[in-house]
Amino acid sequence: MSGRLAGKKALITAAAAGIGRATTLAFAAEGAEVIATDVDEKNLATLTGKGIATRRLDVRDNAAVDALAQELGALDVLFNCAGFVHHGTVLTTSEQDWDFSFDLNVKSMYRTIHAFLPAMLASGRGASIINVSSGASSVRGIPNRFVYGTTKAAVVGLTKAVAADFIRKGVRCNAIAPGTVLSPSLEQRIETLGQKVGGRDKALEMFVARQPMGRLGTAEEMAAVAVYLASDESDFTTGITISPDGGFAL
Repeated sequence: MSGRLAGKKALITAAAAGIGRATTLAFAAEGAEVIATDVDEKNLATLTGKGIATRRLDVRDNAAVDALAQELGALDVLFNCAGFVHHGTVLTTSEQDWDFSFDLNVKSMYRTIHAFLPAMLASGRGASIINVSSGASSVRGIPNRFVYGTTKAAVVGLTKAVAADFIRKGVRCNAIAPGTVLSPSLEQRIETLGQKVGGRDKALEMFVARQPMGRLGTAEEMAAVAVYLASDESDFTTGITISPDGGFAL
């Protein structure tokens, strides 16, 4: 099947790398007009191709988010991918760590939804909001992911709340809760852990061991789920969290 997103306008946050980048390419391949945003302008600039436009956007900046919403008007798809993985327990998480994680992982989604939703509703043509949560959330607790797991659990709650409020107004809201996905962010965590456990290979083994399927996921596999949630195929789907996680939640 091709052209599943033909005629749809989509905005993607954290599009310069990882799941956001893969989703940008997948949406464009399915015919969407994609506005790919990030603060990483260097890597963002390498996203090229038919249907892809790039814009710098700091999702922690209220004014910038509001201004872009006013400029772009109604979207058909909003894909909230921006996030940060903090390591630590409640005892090693500072108030600054807590505030930063909530600002980037949760409040950024509030900002984008608050800014773009009015035009989505006014258009009357329906829309899909997709939020990236995590297997480390209300789905499952993971050691040393205290504030990260807490924020990603909040994303699940935010998703359900938005879905419930607008279920009769044509706007659907769903979440994706990935397991461990190979990405630049994960590579950094592998390198950091490797310094503590005796090398990168050992650290990689530890991450793979968390996955009952015996391998890491790919950004492209997460993007495939996003395409489904963005498409008309999922018109009867709202308020759910899909977990493409290789059995992570088992």
